[in-house]
Amino acid sequence: MSFCALCWSTAGGLVRLLDRQNGIELTFLRSLFCALAVFALLAWRWRANPLKPVIAMGWPGLISGVMWAIMFTAFTLAITLTTVANTLLVLSLAPFFAAVLGWLVLRQQVVSRTWVAMSVAGFGIWWMVRHGISSEGYAGMTIALACPLASAVNFVTLRKIHTRIDLMPAVLVGALISLLVMAPFALPFAPSPRDVAIIAFLGVFQLALPSMLLVRATRFLSPHEVALIALLEMVLAPLWAWMFGGEVMSIATIQGGLLVVGALVANEFFGTSRAAATVGPT
Repeated sequence: MSFCALCWSTAGGLVRLLDRQNGIELTFLRSLFCALAVFALLAWRWRANPLKPVIAMGWPGLISGVMWAIMFTAFTLAITLTTVANTLLVLSLAPFFAAVLGWLVLRQQVVSRTWVAMSVAGFGIWWMVRHGISSEGYAGMTIALACPLASAVNFVTLRKIHTRIDLMPAVLVGALISLLVMAPFALPFAPSPRDVAIIAFLGVFQLALPSMLLVRATRFLSPHEVALIALLEMVLAPLWAWMFGGEVMSIATIQGGLLVVGALVANEFFGTSRAAATVGPT
């Protein structure tokens, strides 16, 4: 999951390298290359019929695919209607939504240390973006709210079904829905070859690869743990923007990022220590 967050976080820095920064066009092309990458993997694994695992998912795959589509598109739409700070603040609610839904559906209890870690991480995100938060753009914040809600539903679905059905092909379904929804607004477009190469990299390595790995991670992590570790994306994103885009990282960004990382490390460390103490020496 940490590697997934690392891959997702590269989006901001790489987007800065584009000659033409059109959010709708970017979402369409990124979803297109994501779909091609996932289909290529399915074709390699299921040479006779690459669509067989897609059909085999049934309704759980469709639910997961729709949630992926919302996650792929809502962020881009949100930042066109409100500030990035407002959007990130809303996204920091993801672990709480996942924890509540995980308890309601899976009956997974959330220990006290994890509630503390989620609260500290949420405060860290707020500290990072607090100067950019505004009371304007409620429509954008409402759309942004779809991201943590969709991720919570998706993570719980993946966790509940993972022992019976492989939901990795749902990433393909999500990418296809996303590009079909974006197509009427993105066409016609004429990106430069350089932009196509960058967006292709985003579609394959920033979107398809980490999304497929996340499906595997849900076999070992609870929904709120997945959502909590995914917050690393917000911490690492300013680092890439600084390296590739020349953006200056403020003291607040560094301080907030350290709070988030500290909360994640402490939660996993004490969780591992407690598990080891429970098992005892072997």
